[in-house]
Amino acid sequence: MRVFVTGASGYIGSATVPALIAAGHEVTGLARSDESAAKVTAMGAAVVRGGLADLDLLASAAAEADATVHLAFDHETMMAGDFAGAVSKDLAVARAIGDALVGTDKAFFGIGLGTAVTQNPRGAVANVISGYATQGVRAVLVAVANSTHSDRDKHGFIPIMIRLARETGVSGYLGEGSNHWAAGHVDDLAQLYVLALEKAPRGAQLVAAGEPPVEVRAIAESIGRHLNLPAQSVDPSHFAAFPFAGMDVVLSNESTRKLLGWTPTGPPLLEDLDHGHYFA
Repeated sequence: MRVFVTGASGYIGSATVPALIAAGHEVTGLARSDESAAKVTAMGAAVVRGGLADLDLLASAAAEADATVHLAFDHETMMAGDFAGAVSKDLAVARAIGDALVGTDKAFFGIGLGTAVTQNPRGAVANVISGYATQGVRAVLVAVANSTHSDRDKHGFIPIMIRLARETGVSGYLGEGSNHWAAGHVDDLAQLYVLALEKAPRGAQLVAAGEPPVEVRAIAESIGRHLNLPAQSVDPSHFAAFPFAGMDVVLSNESTRKLLGWTPTGPPLLEDLDHGHYFA
C-alpha cells in the first residue's frame, strides 16, 4: 500500500516508517525541515515538505495515499504551556485529513482512545478521527502507551523523570506512587502499525501497551537505584513542569492481540531501565 505518515522523522515515526517499508509498503513522510527530510529519505521513504499548518497539503497527500498514519503533534507548543493550542492545531489536521478521505474507504490511523473529552483534551482529536468510521473511512485508533520506551527514547516520560531526579537529587513519585503508567517498546508499536494497516477493521480501537501497567513508584525506585538517589514521595510542586506524573493509565492489550495476532517481543520497561542506556 501507499502510506502517508505525519511525524515520520519523530521518535515513533522513526520506528514505524522502516517497519512499514520492510513489510513491503511504499511510504511518504511529512517533513518540515531539511534535517527531517534527510532522516525520512535515509529510512527509504519519499518526502512531502510541509508542516501541520499546511492543511491543504496534508489533505492532498492523504488523498493520494491508500492509508494515512497520523503521528505528528505540536509538542513545542504543548511544552511551552499551550496544551489547548496544540490540541486545537491537531483537531484542524485531523479534520483536514479525514474530510479528504470521506467516502474513499481509505485508512486513517490516529492516536488515542475514543473516550470522553473531559478525561484528556487530546480525546477530542481521537473522537473526531473515530467519527470518520461512519463516513466511509477506515478510521482506526491506536492507544499508544504513555511510556513508549527504547534506547532511542530521548524526550519521553522516562527521560523527563530522570532529568528531574538529577536536577533535584530525588527520584520522586506522588502519594504512595501506586498510580500506573501504560508501557510498551517502540519497536512493538511499529509492528502493531504494520498489522493494523493490513488487518484492522474500520472503527477498531487498538491498544499498544505491550506489557501490564507499571506502578510509578517502581519506576522511580529503579531510577533512584541507577542514579544512586533516594526514591520517595514528593510534593506536587516537584512535578510542576511535568503535570503527567500523576496519571493513572491502565490498558489491556488482550483484544488487540486477538484481533491482529500481535505478539510484543521487546523488553518490559523495568528491564529496559536496567539495560542502562537511559542513564548513559
